[in-house]
Amino acid sequence: MFEMMFQTVARAFPVSSISPVSRCVSFGVRRFCEKNPTKLRVSEALLGAEVGEDVRVQGWVRSYRPQKNNIFLHVNDGSSLKSLQVVAPAGKSDPLLSFGCAVEVKGILKKSPHFKQPVELEAKQIQVIGECNPVDFPFKIKERHSLEYIRQFPHLRCRTNAFSSLLRIRSEATAAIHSYFKSNGFLQIHTPTITSNDCEGAGELFQVEPPGTTFAEVGSFFSVPVYLTVSGQLHLEVMSGAFPRVYTFGPTFRAENSQSRRHLAEFFMVEAEISFTESIEDLTKVMEDLFRSVTDSVLAHCEEDVDLFHKYVAPGHRDTVDDALKKSFPVITYTEAIDVLKRSSEHFTFPTDWGCDLMTEHEKYLVKHCGNIPVFITDYPYDLKPFYARDNQDHPKRTAAAVDLLVPGVGELCGGSLREERLSLLRSRLQECGLEETYSWYLDLRRFGSVPHGGFGLGFERYLQCILGVDNIKDVIPFPRFSNSCLL
Repeated sequence: MFEMMFQTVARAFPVSSISPVSRCVSFGVRRFCEKNPTKLRVSEALLGAEVGEDVRVQGWVRSYRPQKNNIFLHVNDGSSLKSLQVVAPAGKSDPLLSFGCAVEVKGILKKSPHFKQPVELEAKQIQVIGECNPVDFPFKIKERHSLEYIRQFPHLRCRTNAFSSLLRIRSEATAAIHSYFKSNGFLQIHTPTITSNDCEGAGELFQVEPPGTTFAEVGSFFSVPVYLTVSGQLHLEVMSGAFPRVYTFGPTFRAENSQSRRHLAEFFMVEAEISFTESIEDLTKVMEDLFRSVTDSVLAHCEEDVDLFHKYVAPGHRDTVDDALKKSFPVITYTEAIDVLKRSSEHFTFPTDWGCDLMTEHEKYLVKHCGNIPVFITDYPYDLKPFYARDNQDHPKRTAAAVDLLVPGVGELCGGSLREERLSLLRSRLQECGLEETYSWYLDLRRFGSVPHGGFGLGFERYLQCILGVDNIKDVIPFPRFSNSCLL
């Protein structure tokens, strides 16, 4: 039956009488052999592989110039910092076409006569998918808006060049972090968001409790008070008893009542734990290698996006990043750092006595003192560190086997330590802190097949600030959460 049908069609429409482009036949509502325009992302179109072909592009209008005979618009879909120029006869203009609207454009991709752009799209059809009133739209076509200005519009700022570049960089850095750990034998662990642990011991916790009175009679939903996690470290330590190298990468929370440029209530942490090590150098090597590997990947795959920040947000910052990649990170002890601060002619707001915690002003000064490149500070006073930090058992100034990585423009980027694996010393420390019962399970880790181990955490948003030169941490996260903020 089908053979007879196609023979009839072939006699009615000889192949020689049909052009190659229009060789299609309709049967009812179905069409056969019809070639639809190739759907391309803007980044793919700019590569020019489909020059001469019918293509279809979807995105948002970043600029719109109507002229007497033609209209010119730039369409961007977030796949590239550069936009695709679209040229169409003035008669093709949709009355709803405007800056900021969403469109679908069909046409022929052609080589551009202008040296600044490799290709352009000669439009046959422009369809407005979502209209936009440019008068009400908070971003204007010919203005370069500051990061501070676009921060007012967290629901719209992804439409700007700066923030779309930031999001591509953030995505690439995330992939590079996972790639580094996978290629170096680390196992990814999904640590819980809800926990009863206060890993940092600072008490800056968001307590979690269901609304209403459903559980009022029984006390709580869980058997103990629970909180949003401040760190996945203790759960990683559990896993390091069976896997020599583990890591996690996810959101963490701090209930700090601050709206400063350095603080967020929710941010992302990269944390790693390494078993069978008694050396701080094992930790600093991973920290330094991770920093270099991820930064190299970002610079290689997001060159134009990074350049935008280094040109308009932090001019000259690329030299700082390049210096950090060229030179080995120096290592100094906390005691040596205090000596440097005391000899300095700089006036510090906070004290620089031995035993005082290093503040941001101290950290930034130490970075500059060491050549404005990342620097490791080791062997902090024992009393400054949490209960799990390994006691160096040195006298008269007692220190812990802890390390921080300080970086230009930010201060502390990473913090880590060897963990106290000696059961008697750990129990004694927990007793001093009144935590022995709470962390009885943590003591079990030392009782059953414990090994020397250590780990660190890296603040992901601070890393992005470091390589891009962004001053405010709220400008490197998609949806910043901080005290007294209005959340989406």
